[in-house]
Amino acid sequence: MRALFLLLLLANLVLLAWSTWIAPPAPLAGAATPSAPDRGAIRLLRESVPVAAPSQSGTGASPDLAGVACVSAGPFLERSQADAAVAQLQRLGFTSRLRSAQDPVRVGHWVRVPDLATPEDAENALAALKAAGLQDAYVVRDDTPGNVVSIGVFAEASRAAAAVEATRKAGFAAQTSDRTRTSDVFWLDIDRHENGGLPAMDLLGTGRAESQPPLEMRPCPVIAAPAG
Repeated sequence: MRALFLLLLLANLVLLAWSTWIAPPAPLAGAATPSAPDRGAIRLLRESVPVAAPSQSGTGASPDLAGVACVSAGPFLERSQADAAVAQLQRLGFTSRLRSAQDPVRVGHWVRVPDLATPEDAENALAALKAAGLQDAYVVRDDTPGNVVSIGVFAEASRAAAAVEATRKAGFAAQTSDRTRTSDVFWLDIDRHENGGLPAMDLLGTGRAESQPPLEMRPCPVIAAPAG
């Protein structure tokens, strides 16, 4: 009996030591704390960094932000959209700095017929595509490699898919990729330590149209120190 009592006592001591020094703490899922003079405003402690839509460069995802002190959220094409996001963050107890920039942004889905054998083949394909009702098609004559017929750039994915199907019915295989252009945009720079975390991205993109570039988070740009 004494041996059984000592065995149970030893098992309880081992369990206590494991739970105190070894076992990981339970996650505080969904925790939130007040962080502004308005007691109704709360800061979400769980950081949310979504996967960005694939870009023309093929990166396809937001960069790793572990250990990054300053994070930029955007891009916003209109100043009014950026101001609305700033106000939304302020209501939730976050502070941010509005910054303007010139960046490549997605303007739509580019549908095209690539890799035609000769310029004559491209012209013949253009004639056939126009006869099939694709009146916006044209032969690309810039530095794009190969002989390419552009079908069009479409803001909505559904219109791009319809153009791909119309091209297929005309007897050609189309490809689709993002089309970008350099534009004036706005970013919100958020200091991670000052705010105690990052906001959820879905708090910033309310009412955005499909044609607008997807929101993402990236490290803030490094400002070079003045020479001297």
